[in-house]
Amino acid sequence: MTNFTPGQFAAHLAKLVAIAPVAKETVLTVIADGIAEKAKAMIGEYHAAEGPFPAWAPLAASTEAAKARMGYPANSPLLATGEMCDSIGMHVSPEGAEVGTSSEKAVWQEYGTDRIPPRPFMGPAAFTSEQRDGLEVMTAVGAWVSGKRYTPKLKIEQS
Repeated sequence: MTNFTPGQFAAHLAKLVAIAPVAKETVLTVIADGIAEKAKAMIGEYHAAEGPFPAWAPLAASTEAAKARMGYPANSPLLATGEMCDSIGMHVSPEGAEVGTSSEKAVWQEYGTDRIPPRPFMGPAAFTSEQRDGLEVMTAVGAWVSGKRYTPKLKIEQS
């Protein structure tokens, strides 16, 4: 533990205030990237229910037959051209982070329609990242307060 004089403590606090936006953006980037990667990884495989999100229903036989005719892999829900995976992205700003998809088809799959059962991947990706991200945030905040340099994935280095 570091012992500070009042002046040293004031200087330390000033340093923390100065680097807070960078520390926040770094943590948000790690979290958003983790959610985006998890969502992409969910495409192409069936999933059980997670939290409030339902298990994925099997693809209809007619869908599997159509995919086979087009040369797409069997038993790989939501995976055909890779377009849906490519539509998943993130944006980090000083105000926060957003993870989402630019694909209207992905939204139909996430929530379902009157003809498609929901096969959510964005929601479960965020839901399952909560425990990992909480540890990541605690590690980052601990590094920031103690004046150490934080590097993502639970590594702390002296600055």
